[in-house]
Amino acid sequence: MIRPLPIAACLALAFSLHAPAAFAQQPAGDADRGRALTYTCVGCHGIEGYKNAYPHYHVPKIGGQSAEYLANALTEYRRGTRRHPTMEVQAQSFSDQDIADIAAFLSGLTP
Repeated sequence: MIRPLPIAACLALAFSLHAPAAFAQQPAGDADRGRALTYTCVGCHGIEGYKNAYPHYHVPKIGGQSAEYLANALTEYRRGTRRHPTMEVQAQSFSDQDIADIAAFLSGLTP
C-alpha cells in the first residue's frame, strides 16, 4: 500500500532543496535607501502622477505595486528572463539588496 503522507513529505523536501532562485527570500528593504536608487526610474516611469518623459508609449505604473512583484520583476530583468533592453541593463547594476530597497520604496508610494 502506498503511503501518501511520506511521499508528499519527500516531494516537498526535494522541491525545497532544488527550488528555483525566484522563490528565494529577498533581503529586507530599506525604503530610504531605495528612494535614492530610483532616480533613474523617474525618467521613464515618472512615478509622480505616472507621467513619463516619452508620452508616446506606455510604461507600467510601478509606484504602489507590491514589493514582491517589483523585486521579482527586477530580478527577472537582471537574469534576462524578462525582456526589455533598458530594464535589463538597469537591473544588472543592482544587487539583491538594491532590488529589495527599490521595491520597498516604490511599493510604499500611493498610486
